[in-house]
Formats: sequence, C-alpha cells, structure tokens
Amino acid sequence: MSTKSRAESEERDPADFEYDFRGGVRGQYYGRTTASGITVRIDPDVAQVFPNADAVNAALRRLIQQPRERAREKPR
Repeated sequence: MSTKSRAESEERDPADFEYDFRGGVRGQYYGRTTASGITVRIDPDVAQVFPNADAVNAALRRLIQQPRERAREKPR
C-alpha cells in the first residue's frame, strides 16, 4: 500500500507552476464591473474596430436609432 495521498499521486497541472495566487484578493474587481453595467465578450475581429467601450456604445446607439429614424420617414 502506498503512503502517498491521492493528491500527491496525481500529476500536477502545469498552470500550478506558472501562477501564484497567494497574494490575490477574491472579488477585487467585482463591484466595479457590476456598477458599470453588463459585461459582454466580443470577437477579436470586432474588438479591433473599437478602441474602447465608449466607441462600442456609440456604435450601438447609432444602430438603435436607425430603425426609429426610418420609421419616421415612411409615409403612412
């Protein structure tokens, strides 16, 4: 019978050697993210077009306004 524990006998994840989280603070940025709005992930090709969140928000606001402006232009 082996004297090694189950954790000792399993191979260690290579990330265990790359990152040291001992000085980390859990949830350090959580409040900042939730206070500013929702967080979404965009694809890298889209991210290259927009330098920051303000540019993304401006483009989305223009997109939102387009159908409203077109609706005002159409005669009934």
